[in-house]
Amino acid sequence: MRMAKEEEQQWLAQRIEEGLLTDDNRLLWEMILPSRLKRMYDVLSERTRYITILTEAVDDPHNQAAVLRSAEAFGIQDVHVVTGTAPFEPNKWVTRHADKWLTVHKHSSIERAIHHLQQNGYQVYASYLGEGTIPLEQIDVAKPTVLLFGNEHRGVSEEALALADGKFVIPMNGFVQSFNISVAAAISLYDVTKRAKQVVNERYHLSLAEKKEIYEHWMKLSLSPRLRKMVESQMGGRND
Repeated sequence: MRMAKEEEQQWLAQRIEEGLLTDDNRLLWEMILPSRLKRMYDVLSERTRYITILTEAVDDPHNQAAVLRSAEAFGIQDVHVVTGTAPFEPNKWVTRHADKWLTVHKHSSIERAIHHLQQNGYQVYASYLGEGTIPLEQIDVAKPTVLLFGNEHRGVSEEALALADGKFVIPMNGFVQSFNISVAAAISLYDVTKRAKQVVNERYHLSLAEKKEIYEHWMKLSLSPRLRKMVESQMGGRND
């Protein structure tokens, strides 16, 4: 929705005072309609790195794409990926370009991925149908959390289960005992993001530095390739 001219100027002044729009990135934001800048800002304000997803050997492009789309819809910024027998090539018809707004991290092994996340302060909870699990709603979201989902057929590997901090299951009441990975990811994200927002409040959201980095990247994505190249050149060749 377009803002009135006075509203646009007031909104831009607020973002400048906030420190998100600066002289360093002025070349970018002056090329984009304030209404578009505000739309990106509103989405950015709900983004989080407090909750994230790790997928292990999810081979189907439709499932890869559906997980990314769910992550984007629930405000998750980072998705971590360990490939299996197939490359990570999400189906573009399913993602609907949702993936371009995410930060996708690819890891060479599940061991490296889990250790990296744990060293950065996350607890890793693996989706698992065997013994030793807790219900999804009992995951303690007072600590930054990674939800780990495994291969469509084999599930999470034994190695990953041994390294994870815990295992969880989505309670079910029917004859079917498991959800498709994309459905499981969506249900799980709905639960943990909703609870985490209530539990940790402002810690749930991005820092100003994180917001600025992502916002600049999104602004570049909003430009045509030609304009983007020109802006990056004039801004000193910085690439996000």
